[in-house]
Amino acid sequence: MKILVTGAAGFIGFNLSRFLLKKKIKVVGIDNINNYYSVKLKRDRLNILKEYKSFKFYQIDLKNEKKLERVFKESKFTAVFHLAAQAGVRYSVDYPKKYIESNIDGFFNLLEQIKLKKINKFFYASSSSVYGESKSFPLKEKSKLFPTNTYSLSKKFNEDLSLIYNKFYGVSAVGLRFFTVYGEWGRPDMFYSKVLDSAFKNSKLYLNNHGNHSRDFTYIRDVNLILYNLFKSKKISGNEILNICSNKPLSIIKLVKTIERQSKKIKIYKRKMQKADVIKTHGDNTKIKKLKLIEKFTSFEEGIKNTLDWYKKYNSF
Repeated sequence: MKILVTGAAGFIGFNLSRFLLKKKIKVVGIDNINNYYSVKLKRDRLNILKEYKSFKFYQIDLKNEKKLERVFKESKFTAVFHLAAQAGVRYSVDYPKKYIESNIDGFFNLLEQIKLKKINKFFYASSSSVYGESKSFPLKEKSKLFPTNTYSLSKKFNEDLSLIYNKFYGVSAVGLRFFTVYGEWGRPDMFYSKVLDSAFKNSKLYLNNHGNHSRDFTYIRDVNLILYNLFKSKKISGNEILNICSNKPLSIIKLVKTIERQSKKIKIYKRKMQKADVIKTHGDNTKIKKLKLIEKFTSFEEGIKNTLDWYKKYNSF
């Protein structure tokens, strides 16, 4: 059994790869290791994965069709988890072309290989951002979609393209609409990471919209379990979309206060709404519960404590 994980040096890709490796599953990882955020952090994640003899890594870009084709020729994959993408909602406003090249062209190249190799377990990262700004909660998979930037539009395009590949070529695909995932080895551009930086590095913490935001936070270890059980499940086939969320939105102010209780007082600078922000995310997770992909979600207090402990260790305070 061998699984391909794209974006293996990324936050979710790294954590899932290590989870699978601990389950004695062979993993092949792909990542272009771009400099959108700390290359050192990505290298440190990869170094951990490389400690496993059952892990193989290719530093390639999904836009490179020939190199991608070579990876599929060298290995026969039981499943593919596509977690690589150009991340960042605000970044997409300034650099839309990066999202077209990585999130759309790269996704197409990968789908072509899935089709040719007849791989029937394909899971790809979508995003809660496809819902846009909504006033009806919790958001269900059948809710209307209103992508408002190039990032969310690229994710909706992936969902539409996978539907077409299922209809005409019989490709089975499961789109994973991740809500705000947090935890150990997280991305430094995420808000909770900035809160930790403010607590321990005395950096400024800006609260957009004066802190009147809330997010449906999902702990990375819960995500690992959901994805692993999804891989093992025989109850899902064809083309599906799943919200990956805890169904428990948390206000940004409460997040800050929770971290403060475990660190120190944080200097807050409130400012107006920023481009591409949405006020609230809150997903319905009925489908993943019906599929019995997870029994109980980790509380935010426990998850953030684990994250904080890792953060202090990694940064050597």
